[in-house]
Amino acid sequence: MDPVFYAVIALVALVIVGSFLYTHKRSKAINERGIETDAVICQVKEIETETNGTRDLSYEYYVNYQNQSGQTVKAKLGNPPRLAREGMQLRVKYLPEKPKYVQMVKQ
Repeated sequence: MDPVFYAVIALVALVIVGSFLYTHKRSKAINERGIETDAVICQVKEIETETNGTRDLSYEYYVNYQNQSGQTVKAKLGNPPRLAREGMQLRVKYLPEKPKYVQMVKQ
């Protein structure tokens, strides 16, 4: 096979592994040092993709919460609950230095 093919495969694998490690590190930091607060799901964004004629739908969930300074922050929810919907209230954790990504507190 062509060496370029192997290089592309290696690059794709590297990006996938890097993304997984970054997400894992961020989630661990939020779990260990995050600040817990109340939040409300304010937006459910539908993402439509098409691959080889197959249409797939996925969703991104956003919440509003107040940070320690009292400012309202809109952030992407990292681990949405099943059957999440706009207006749903939940507890989240966030990092003050990276407030745009939050995780739901497991209850």
